[in-house]
Amino acid sequence: MSDTPKFEVIDRRKMKAEEEQTHHSEAPPPAEAPSPAAEPGAGPRLVVNETKREAVPPAVAAPGPDEPELPPAPTADEIREQKMAYDTAAQRLEDLIRAQNPAAGAQPPVGFEHLVQQLYVSAMIQMGAGTQEGQRPRVDIVGARTTIDLISVLAEKTKGNLSALEDRTLQTVLFEARMAFLELTSMINAQALQPPVPPPAGKK
Repeated sequence: MSDTPKFEVIDRRKMKAEEEQTHHSEAPPPAEAPSPAAEPGAGPRLVVNETKREAVPPAVAAPGPDEPELPPAPTADEIREQKMAYDTAAQRLEDLIRAQNPAAGAQPPVGFEHLVQQLYVSAMIQMGAGTQEGQRPRVDIVGARTTIDLISVLAEKTKGNLSALEDRTLQTVLFEARMAFLELTSMINAQALQPPVPPPAGKK
């Protein structure tokens, strides 16, 4: 029996479709159901089409025994409308922040370098960087290793798809994070190998 933790992915679109179906079943039926083509501004709908299900690749339609069962991928219309709603909500948030702090300028667009920097900062904090003077560093060495491995995965998956500057930034960050990890693990190993300090004379 595998010790791999199991998890369930919830398809929120299916839950929404079931809620709409329950709501419509309680309301009186309309005189004539409008055609989907007649509603260009309607929101995304979850459509179950058995014919389309057969066209799904086997790896997605029939996951293995150790793989989670994934919901169907969102449609292009769902992705587009969700992106528009997200951008609108983000703009409203930025307008609210700027209204409370008029001196603050517009936030720069998020780019690839922000993702790399975020992962690097997370790894360094997990290795005790940024600890205030006089306080004992709190180290999460296992979490740091996971974050560094994520940077490595990012470098592997984006190989050949980055600009020269982006690739150099990513490789430099990965090198520096790994170097800090090696130095920290060396210190941990050295402390583990030190003999215990004997108690003072006269004390057990």
